[in-house]
Amino acid sequence: MSFRNMWHVRGACVMSTVSKPFIMKQISNLHVCTFKNSKKRLQRRLIQRKNYQDYRHTERFSTYMYGQYFNKKESWSKVLKVITCIGVSALALAKSKQVFSVGKCEETDKVKDEKSGDFNNSMEMFEAINKARDLIQRIKDETGSPGIVVGVSVNGKDIWKEGLGYSNVENRSPCTADTIFRIASISKSITMGMVAKLWENGALDLDKPVQHYLPQYPVKYFDGQKVDITTRQLVSHLGGIRHYEKDYINKNKINKDIENLEKSLHTKTKDVVDKAVKKDKNQTSDKKEEEQSKDGKKNENEKKKSEFENKEYYIQKAYKSITESLTLFQDDPLVHKPGSKFLYTSHGWTLVSAVMEKAANKPFDTLMKEYFNTLGLQHTYLEENDPLIYNRGSHYVKNKNGRLINAPYVNNSYKWAGGGFISDVTDLLKFGNIMLYSYQYDADISITGNISKEDNQTKEDNSRSKNKLETVNSVVDKGHNSERKLLPGYLKRKTMDMIFAPVDKTECSWDKDGFYGMGWAVVSEKYENGYCKQQRHYVSHTGGAIGASSVLLILPSQNYGKQKETSSEEKYGKQPDPPQGIVVTIITNMGSVGLNRVALEIAKSFESVESNI
Repeated sequence: MSFRNMWHVRGACVMSTVSKPFIMKQISNLHVCTFKNSKKRLQRRLIQRKNYQDYRHTERFSTYMYGQYFNKKESWSKVLKVITCIGVSALALAKSKQVFSVGKCEETDKVKDEKSGDFNNSMEMFEAINKARDLIQRIKDETGSPGIVVGVSVNGKDIWKEGLGYSNVENRSPCTADTIFRIASISKSITMGMVAKLWENGALDLDKPVQHYLPQYPVKYFDGQKVDITTRQLVSHLGGIRHYEKDYINKNKINKDIENLEKSLHTKTKDVVDKAVKKDKNQTSDKKEEEQSKDGKKNENEKKKSEFENKEYYIQKAYKSITESLTLFQDDPLVHKPGSKFLYTSHGWTLVSAVMEKAANKPFDTLMKEYFNTLGLQHTYLEENDPLIYNRGSHYVKNKNGRLINAPYVNNSYKWAGGGFISDVTDLLKFGNIMLYSYQYDADISITGNISKEDNQTKEDNSRSKNKLETVNSVVDKGHNSERKLLPGYLKRKTMDMIFAPVDKTECSWDKDGFYGMGWAVVSEKYENGYCKQQRHYVSHTGGAIGASSVLLILPSQNYGKQKETSSEEKYGKQPDPPQGIVVTIITNMGSVGLNRVALEIAKSFESVESNI
């Protein structure tokens, strides 16, 4: 909504209001045009006209509204009513965080310069949001998603949240920033935060075998040798636990049959064994060729669709405990030796959640609800069918004819940790900023402000010893300098460095330039040749579930850690407070929608306004 075309009184009062995205400053900084100044300005305009006395009680003025000019005769009381109406509307928009600036009637040169800068920043923001909205509309149109919700946060402040389409098609309920959808595998990243906290507190050892916490879990063997699975391997998908597919079990049986055949035919010549092996391999390859000839060449989207043909996606049973969920896969053989290969698996995270229960000595659902409360995630839940959850949207799939239908009922209690949470974009942005803050916060340099370079180290040491109990943004004035200590992050910086570090032998399916870390995919910065591709450092996680797709992406600021001087005359630099960077999240109620690429494009489009937030 724009008031620019709603009201224009000969330059008397310029009001620039736009929708939610343009929250450039706190509402308390808004310059609201007073009615007195408006009246005086109108009077000055009218004085210049002839026969002003004739207009004294029934002033004549020109308005520009909805693209047309109107000449009206109205009393000042009615004029003020109109202005009052506009003012109240502006304030109402401000309270709902839809206004970013309101013009002031009379301004000094300094204020005008500031306004000019704000206007330029606003235009940059306007362009960034328009570009991002177009990208979201494209992906919605391309995939036929009924509804999609996007959120963008810059330097810890939510800048833009918007919903397109419908959260419920049948009732024509529109998507909003409050709409709650399944977030699928972003659940892994959120769960990783609790895993890391347990590790920091000493309750969980990432390198001990899972049997240390779960004695009942079966001992695993690979190639006839006993192997150990650790939590560290599981959170990086290196544990050898299967995903939803079970085809490898049949393949392993064929290989074992071949080995047994070789042993039983040890008296026969090698040629006979080779023929038997060759025949068996030909039979399996013929079956594969028949299947491929039916389906044809599969592109990436078709591969994603084929994944949702696995029956375990459609489990409707409500599992009473995590221990019961383990029965789905705990007796199945390992796909590979733990630590040797990467295999993306949600079942592996179910095993992680069972370890968490024992380490924390609490049921997983209780542990996670306390965790959500600690983080302030008020609209994030373990997906359950019975509770009433307001603003929960519906999920959809397409039938064989490409028509939209309701997604079948599924119960995700068997994989809460790996893909069973629901949330909205506000909570996801908040969680992303919690992780970014923890990643950038450093206790050694958390004291910021105008500190002398010569005494910087000494003052930091003294401040850390004296002001341990200072709250965030509390300032202690000391002559020319001031020192400030920020609250610590939820996780320590060393912990975040470990989580956001790429792990050897891993890979990332949604960005081939990346690797998997611990609960997050990690893309490292890389820029090797001039004018060629510049690979930015970022972390993200995508998600896919029945009737849902999602992404949460964190793009840390490239300039963070560099002191910037507030003016050329000042000697002292100021370190910006974390978090510094861009967080983007997108959730939709349609499965098999790739969102990482568009999220990265949106994040980069907001870099132009990052320095102004």
